Amino acid sequence: MSIYREAYSGKRVLVTGGAGAIGSNLCRELAGLGAQVLILDDLSSGFLWNVPKCANVEFVEGDILDEVKLKRVFFDHPQIVFHLAGFFANQNSVDHPERDLLVNGMGTLRVLEYSLLSGAERFVFASSSSTVYGGDAPLPTTEDYVSLRLTTPYQATKMLGELYCNFFFHHYGLKTVKTRFFNNFGPGEVPGRYRNVIPNFIYRALKGLPLTITGSGEETRDFTYVSDTVDALLRSGIFEAAVGQEFNVASGKETSIGQLALAINDLTGNSAGIQYVGRRKWDNKSRRWGSTKRASDLLGFNAKISFSSGLQQTISVFRDHWEEINASADFGGAIPISQSQEAVMVSASAAD
Repeated sequence: MSIYREAYSGKRVLVTGGAGAIGSNLCRELAGLGAQVLILDDLSSGFLWNVPKCANVEFVEGDILDEVKLKRVFFDHPQIVFHLAGFFANQNSVDHPERDLLVNGMGTLRVLEYSLLSGAERFVFASSSSTVYGGDAPLPTTEDYVSLRLTTPYQATKMLGELYCNFFFHHYGLKTVKTRFFNNFGPGEVPGRYRNVIPNFIYRALKGLPLTITGSGEETRDFTYVSDTVDALLRSGIFEAAVGQEFNVASGKETSIGQLALAINDLTGNSAGIQYVGRRKWDNKSRRWGSTKRASDLLGFNAKISFSSGLQQTISVFRDHWEEINASADFGGAIPISQSQEAVMVSASAAD
């Protein structure tokens, strides 16, 4: 932690999507390290109650497509930019492909442009493991593997964001880093129709409802606790070896959705069991497991929180903040059905 404090203390840091699950935890950590943190989030999928209440954290409500808001947050010339805002995620992009392109494409381009013009020292981009690896990636998947067999607009626009980062790095010399999140989970998440499997499962379990799996339950994902995700981001913001690179942010371990459902039912005392429904057309990734070798070799990153420990902590936070979480849950009037797909918790510019 001392290396982080020395690197971030007094630094001006902008976090787009800072009211989201990963963003809020990152901002809280940055504030504790003595950074001057500025958050840009339009609260369409992030929440004000998630924003750290610290003297060195300033919140600006706004969209990354809004030039006025962008000029406002770049006025003080942030030295490090963490771009976590995005249109989340796969099914949402299928339902709203044009908005997905505007936010993840044009929005990312504009944040890159302002970062360059304001003299930012580092630009860290939140990408996704589903973006470039497709459904048939070798396991554990390394950063060198690329697939163009994309099945959702979200995957296409997140890949576009990575390509823009490459362009700004090679053409302009902006120091960009691409972090490819696997299944992040932990405090700050809320359940909903476009949300991740873990908050949706916990929500249903605490309501005494059966956990609904889309598929067989044998599908696996690489679940990464949010404090480990934040650690990878902090390293990406300061290590020179990170510049121009892409990194898996993963635990390096597989867990099946069936095992996850059983664990949550057991930890919450939910006796309603599990039910199965058909897999969605685009959800064709039977296994997901990321290699962390590059992140370990170049950044010294290794996930520290076990899946079991992280799950217990997440359930505890759900119980402690049930009123806010229950009020924020959005299933669009439908019965909440949890999802088994890989997803990235980024927020600010559109519904997660």
